[in-house]
Amino acid sequence: MTAYDAVIFDSDGVLVRPPTDDVQAEATATAFEAMGVETVDRAVVDELCDGVPAERVRELCRRYDLEPEPFWTAWEDHDERSQFLRFRDGTRGPYDDLEAVETLEQPCGIVSNNHHTTIEFVLEYFDLEHLFETYYGREKSLESLALQKPNGHYLKRALADLDVEAGRALYVGDSESDVLAAHRTGMDSAFVRRDHCRDVELSEAPTYEVAGLDAIPQIVR
Repeated sequence: MTAYDAVIFDSDGVLVRPPTDDVQAEATATAFEAMGVETVDRAVVDELCDGVPAERVRELCRRYDLEPEPFWTAWEDHDERSQFLRFRDGTRGPYDDLEAVETLEQPCGIVSNNHHTTIEFVLEYFDLEHLFETYYGREKSLESLALQKPNGHYLKRALADLDVEAGRALYVGDSESDVLAAHRTGMDSAFVRRDHCRDVELSEAPTYEVAGLDAIPQIVR
């Protein structure tokens, strides 16, 4: 008898290497330029890259006399385009320990705060579609910001797709929002402490803490 009936993974920082701060900042500045704003406060750029709620996006847009929806469409498009470029040029790619997922007997899924279409691209480009029975990223809209982790909205949808109760599933992530989303949904969590989150202090302890994906098969068995 296995410990879990399903495993759901975050994507960036867990399955594939995360985008770098400079790439995200460049994409954000380019989005402002596309809307006619040549100079943007770096603090605003950093805030948008870190992730903000929809109301904060609207506040920042008012500061630059921009309509929120058109700006956000530009931001989403430039951010995603910059990610596609880095995947294609080899700057970003899957972690070497991703092969551990192939050994799992349980059905697997992905839930990410990244764009749904970006997750779709990653699965197709790196030929990973066969490993995951369901996947969810965020729709490219301001409204979807309220549904991203630590909200458990997409985790619940993935669990429904896999026909697994929350208490019988494990969520594997690399951020505090991942741990919180899992626990709020009723799932156990595994925090992967990779280089980019080596010094992160969590306000809530994960069920497990691991150095990489190689530890997941043993946990779920």
